[in-house]
Amino acid sequence: MITRRKFLTTSAIFGAGMVARPWDLAFSSGSATGSLTAPLLRTGRGETLITILHTNDTHSQIDPLPANDKLYPGKGGVARRATLVKRVRKENPNTLLIDGGDVFQGTPYFNFYKGEVEYKAMSEIGYDVGTIGNHEFDNGVEALAAATQFAKFDLVSANYDFRGTPLESKVKQYVVREIKGVRIGLFGLGISPVGLITPDNFKGVTYRDPVVAAREVVSTLHETERCTMVVAMTHLGYYPEPKDGDIGDSQVAAQVDGIDFIAGGHTHTFMTKPVSVKQPSGAETLIFQVGKSGIYLGRVDFVVRSGKIVAAAGRLLDLRDESLA
Repeated sequence: MITRRKFLTTSAIFGAGMVARPWDLAFSSGSATGSLTAPLLRTGRGETLITILHTNDTHSQIDPLPANDKLYPGKGGVARRATLVKRVRKENPNTLLIDGGDVFQGTPYFNFYKGEVEYKAMSEIGYDVGTIGNHEFDNGVEALAAATQFAKFDLVSANYDFRGTPLESKVKQYVVREIKGVRIGLFGLGISPVGLITPDNFKGVTYRDPVVAAREVVSTLHETERCTMVVAMTHLGYYPEPKDGDIGDSQVAAQVDGIDFIAGGHTHTFMTKPVSVKQPSGAETLIFQVGKSGIYLGRVDFVVRSGKIVAAAGRLLDLRDESLA
């Protein structure tokens, strides 16, 4: 878990010469200048820099948004994302790329190809792990299972029980990745299907309370899998001021010990930097969600020393940058 005595917020990107103090948790905003691929923190002797890149709610946006889009003209596109991911990984090979769900639905690519294009593109870009959003069920469980043949990366969900369905062997509760001796546990959480997913399209799948499911899987990841870091990909939404019983990322973080980072989705929230929520133990969980349509790529860097996270920094990476064309 992330533990430290001091919480530091900044709106400037950290320079290459800065060494983060062990108790610092530093954020840099998307307005920062400088290289898109340079590490946000410098590591010292015996330390490992882990970079996590993440997307959410890309909604079949394979091409950049049109030039006449009123809000985000020309932004995004999987080709630019691929270029940026490749450059980040060249700068820091200790990089994971993850997704918070709702890969499907939004453009004719999904209407015609039913998820094949999206999962193939993500596979080519080099995604490591993704979770399941509500729109992944738009054509039903069997169609989603058929589309997963094109996903050359792991799909995870801890609170959708797929036993007895065609997805049973396609979606795992969690996966563990080991990078330079740092064991990273990754799991997913999905939103309640009520009012969002046609019952026939969710047939056979059992929804479980995300807080209960998260507690169980986090315990397994820490105690059984001996993970140094635990990362959740969630399609729950971000509700800093919840209403009517909303259970989103903040609410999960506030009730579950042991999650270091939540890469969120569902509410299309454009955060300029990660936020921090206190866990029951007093440690804190970082939460970051980067809008929709693949307009931005989120980046969070973690410094690990002696089996503990000692510093973190995050920012938005803008996919309209001309160097990515």
